[in-house]
Amino acid sequence: MTVVEIVGLHKEYKRFRHEPTLAVDGLDLTVGEPGQVVGFLGPNGSGKTTTIRCLLGLIRPTAGTVRLLGHDMPHGAAAALDRVGALVENPKFFEEFTGQRNLRLLGRIRGIKTQSIEDILAQVGLADAADMKVRKYSLGMKQRLGVAATLLKDPELLVLDEPANGLDPAGIVEMRRMLRDLADGGKTVFVSSHQLGEIEQVCDDLVIIDHGKVVASGPVDQIVDASAMETSVITIDDPTAAIEALVAAGFEAQAKAKNQVVVEPAPENPADLTKILADAGLYLRGLRSEGRSLEEVFLSLTEGRSGDVRS
Repeated sequence: MTVVEIVGLHKEYKRFRHEPTLAVDGLDLTVGEPGQVVGFLGPNGSGKTTTIRCLLGLIRPTAGTVRLLGHDMPHGAAAALDRVGALVENPKFFEEFTGQRNLRLLGRIRGIKTQSIEDILAQVGLADAADMKVRKYSLGMKQRLGVAATLLKDPELLVLDEPANGLDPAGIVEMRRMLRDLADGGKTVFVSSHQLGEIEQVCDDLVIIDHGKVVASGPVDQIVDASAMETSVITIDDPTAAIEALVAAGFEAQAKAKNQVVVEPAPENPADLTKILADAGLYLRGLRSEGRSLEEVFLSLTEGRSGDVRS
């Protein structure tokens, strides 16, 4: 069974005395195999949040079809959402209660036993903090407690919107490990994030959207390799003179860091760069090749509309 299937999704927001705002424009998206982490990327205003809200049945699409775990949305929301855990905003808890007591209160709705709650806390790395008041939790711990709350009903699919937002490096690493463990345990994780470095490390597949349309989708390595353009990085004492000489020879060159120049694309024969610079009386101190990162591919596909994208 397909986990998520979106076909021709359109969503317009009507405005009084103004033209409608088109948020999603014919978007197609499929998550076929369970047990994987799927990254959902796009600049601010690209339609990510609207797509997620249509997927969860929170808003009705203007046109197109949305199927979640085999159910048409939003009509099948009652059946589908019973198998979905979603964290689309910063989680809210009773600050004076412990993490375990907060989950017990939520668990009573579904008749969750105490032992199951303890197992879930261990699963998200909060077993040692189970009896600590939530007001003493770090932001990363609160985010993981939010994920724990979504796991109470043992969902098949987790939909997480910016779960690493505001976390310090240690918290980001903890979140990455947790998401990977959940997928390895058979759950499908659909995660929207601006943390491209983390997305590249944790995700199996990516969906990148811009202006309400999918611009790339597939395995992470496949997307990066398909868009990859190898560059040459030169280390030299006079980068300004080096750029002038390389541009005059027909290369695209720009400063990268102190005493470094990037040539993109890299020439087939790197010795050509050495000769051009030597003819201009310039001698390099280093030369290496680099592939493009996911961040560079993302900015290329979305025409640099990065929002607050972070590597």
